[in-house]
Amino acid sequence: MKKCINLLFFFISLGGFSQEGINQIITPNESSNQAFQDGEWFEFRLHYGIFNASYATLKVKEDTIDNVPVFHAKGYGRTTGLAHWFFKVEDHYDSYFTKSHGLPLLFLRDIDEGGYTKDVEIRFDHDKNIAFVNDKKKKIKSEYSTKENVQDLISAFYFLRNFYDTSTIEVGESVGLNMFFDNENYLFRLKFLGREVISTKFGKVNTLKFRPYVQSGRVFRAQESVTLWISDDPNKIPIKMRADLVIGAIECDLENFKNLRHPFKIVVP
Repeated sequence: MKKCINLLFFFISLGGFSQEGINQIITPNESSNQAFQDGEWFEFRLHYGIFNASYATLKVKEDTIDNVPVFHAKGYGRTTGLAHWFFKVEDHYDSYFTKSHGLPLLFLRDIDEGGYTKDVEIRFDHDKNIAFVNDKKKKIKSEYSTKENVQDLISAFYFLRNFYDTSTIEVGESVGLNMFFDNENYLFRLKFLGREVISTKFGKVNTLKFRPYVQSGRVFRAQESVTLWISDDPNKIPIKMRADLVIGAIECDLENFKNLRHPFKIVVP
């Protein structure tokens, strides 16, 4: 269930990979078109068939930190129904990232997953490529070297939407993104599978279909167990995710949204 809640926020489970087979590492570009705006809000529903397991929300607003104008993204996830009865999960995430380059300055993670708790604060120094981690629960402070343009779990969601140019991508193309999570550096890999029109509660939507590579083993059947559909428009909204687990499969759907920067287009038959 812990992995599934993380899927709700970034639609992936992190894993370490080599750069083999990656066409490019995503980097910030100030000329990129902004994919989101102040006040944008999403709600996602994670479910096993007709049974709801979890809900998560993501919202972003303009803010300042250390007198630097930033976007402040807040993620909240919780189990519901029978899942909440058997395995209570309540996760809070906060990410403060720069407006110009989408680089995280501060990441907060306060979670309770079936009694497993964490309360962690991470400050990023992108000039020195260092992450300063404050584990408030264990009262331990530590430093870690990071990669260039490193992202946290939440900022990565907005960074990819804003700086991954999908206008000229070809089927089979793979891109990478440097990430730091749970005191480790990861290279996240995303492969483009093609364009597809899918049915949603809002109507039929043109989407870009991707394959995020994940760690196989205890949760996922294989590295290619997760499929992600993103709206094929300037918003680049996560519309749907499907993950084949060791036991069964789970899906995550966009349930509600508001304050999009660009029009959300529905395919008319």
